[in-house]
Amino acid sequence: MDIRTPNRLPFHRLPVFPVLLVQLVVLLLAAVVLWQWRGTVAGYSGLCGGLIAWVPNLYFARKAFRYSGARAAQAIVRSFYAGEMGKLILTAVLFALTFAGVKPLDAPAVFGVFLLTQSVSWFAPLLMRTRFSKP
Repeated sequence: MDIRTPNRLPFHRLPVFPVLLVQLVVLLLAAVVLWQWRGTVAGYSGLCGGLIAWVPNLYFARKAFRYSGARAAQAIVRSFYAGEMGKLILTAVLFALTFAGVKPLDAPAVFGVFLLTQSVSWFAPLLMRTRFSKP
């Protein structure tokens, strides 16, 4: 395989897929709970906040896991930097679009579900199937 050739694994076979799936489930459950507990505005505001966290993570996963193998080390590092930069820009744009375009909006619900969805990443080592050896 050429160094510049992207990894051809299907997206659902990537090691990060379980993390993204759990993030999606958490954001949907949080939005439904907010909708039932605090009303429609809080529900769709929470959904927006969760999607603001999830969509950039999806972009990063797609961008960062394009390459694999020791020969593609430089391409892997470049794709991680590009993925992280795109993730930050996409997050800022989605926040701006949400606060500018969604009226009425429940800001605590947006930020709460955003932080809840992001916190799933803390448990990523438990959700990923790869085992890391101890040094």
